[in-house]
Amino acid sequence: MRTLIVVAHPSIETSIVNKQWIKELKKYPEVYTVHELYKQYPTEKIDAEKERLLIESHENLVLQFPIQWFNSPSLLKKWLDEVFDYGWAYGSNGGDKLKNRKVALAVSAGIRASDYSENGRYGHTLEQILIPFETTFFYCQADYRSIHAFYGDEQKPGGTEEEDLKPVVNELDRNTKEYLAFLNNL
Repeated sequence: MRTLIVVAHPSIETSIVNKQWIKELKKYPEVYTVHELYKQYPTEKIDAEKERLLIESHENLVLQFPIQWFNSPSLLKKWLDEVFDYGWAYGSNGGDKLKNRKVALAVSAGIRASDYSENGRYGHTLEQILIPFETTFFYCQADYRSIHAFYGDEQKPGGTEEEDLKPVVNELDRNTKEYLAFLNNL
C-alpha cells in the first residue's frame, strides 16, 4: 500500500527530526511518496485539484509537521482549508474521497513528553492538543490512526554541539525506526 506523506515544515533545511524522517522515507519510493508543501508551494498558492488527485492516488495519508504554537505550521492549515473542501472531502456530490482512508499524524514536538501531560507544564497531552486534526478526519469519515511523535527538549544541555547532539541522534535513530513501523502498521 502506498502512503502519501504530506510534509509541512517551513524551514526543513535547519530541521533535525523532520529532515531525518524524510531522508529515511525517501529510501522506499515504492512505498512512500514524500510531498513537501513548503518546497512545492513557496508562494503558498496551492493547486487544490492537483493535491486532491495526489491524495486519491494513494491508499494512506500522513501529515508530518513540527508542532508550532501547539498547532501546525500555517501552510498546512491553508492546505487543509483548500484541499479538504465540500463535495470532495465531505458533503454531497462525491464528498467521500477520504471515507475509510487511513490517515495519521507524524509530529516533532520539540518539548519533553512529560510536559505534554495533564500534570505537565502545558496541562494537556499531545493527543489532546491535536484533537482538531482527529475531529477533521472523523468529520470526513476517514480512518484516523493516531500520531507518531518525536519529543525533544527546549533547553540545550550546554556542552559542545557534538556532545549536545549525540543523545538526540541516538534517540532520533530509534524514533525513525519506530516511525517506519508505525507507517507499516497503518
